Amino acid sequence: MQTPSSTRSEARREPSFGSRVVRDFRRNKLIYLMLLPVVAFYAVFHYGPMYGIQMAFKNFSAGLGIAGSPWTGLDHFQAFFSSFFFERVIVNTVLLGLYDLIFVFPASIVLALLLNEVRNRIFKRTVQSITYLPHFISVVVVVGMMVDFLSMDGLINQLIVYFGGQPLSFLRLPDWFRFLYTSSAVWQGIGWGSIIYLAAMSNIDQSLYEAARVDGAGRLRQVLSITLPGIMPTIIILFILRIGALMALQDEKILLMYNPMTYETADVIGTYVYRKGILEANYSFSAAVGLFNSVINCALLFAANYLSRRFSDTRLL
Repeated sequence: MQTPSSTRSEARREPSFGSRVVRDFRRNKLIYLMLLPVVAFYAVFHYGPMYGIQMAFKNFSAGLGIAGSPWTGLDHFQAFFSSFFFERVIVNTVLLGLYDLIFVFPASIVLALLLNEVRNRIFKRTVQSITYLPHFISVVVVVGMMVDFLSMDGLINQLIVYFGGQPLSFLRLPDWFRFLYTSSAVWQGIGWGSIIYLAAMSNIDQSLYEAARVDGAGRLRQVLSITLPGIMPTIIILFILRIGALMALQDEKILLMYNPMTYETADVIGTYVYRKGILEANYSFSAAVGLFNSVINCALLFAANYLSRRFSDTRLL
């Protein structure tokens, strides 16, 4: 039987939290050293700039600085909500984000499922290499390729004319912008996005497939009953992250693709912030719009995580 004094002595002998941290740091100092550049990057380029969030609530003046600029409260937010462009940029941003969820996100899953069923290693690696390559092409180059192919005398219009059609100025037609943006995103990201799903499939117990074949299950049934459930936690986690970035689009790609003739369907929050903040030097207003966008993305992330935790065993937080 332990006495109170022996219990106290054991508690004194147990290392404190600080000593455990120091001991772990000494044991894994090389790993922490490798982590240091990543921490420094996020501290300098992500957490440090958060000091400037207060610009959204001030009438910023470069001469007075952020701290010396007068407070305006929620005036910039009210101006954005009552702006003529509010509905347009919100609708375009949400629609492009939904197209990303509906078409771009599942494309990588479908490709990974198809590649997982390929038994010829040479063919499989060839397809993987071909689908990975577009990811490493610069966005500027991708848009330049689109401009060349879709111009009035480009390859696409030449094929249209050859088959008896009329050439179209695709990049100047608002109705074509969302299709071009989404399809190019699928082409550029489908191969790279499939890597993580192929890695998740490699961890599935192969005895499950053997048992399914013994029971007479075909390839499709094996995919539906074993492969998809096996990678479902990975799909859910990536889906939650994608929902959290629903309104965080590839703004640089849109800036390169759009023009005043396609503002109707191409103007999104990111491009609106660029025009207001950089071109018009309205820094406080653009900071307010950017903060609004970030808050919406954060709310969507927590909502998606809550629903995932409510209806499944997989969650992000």
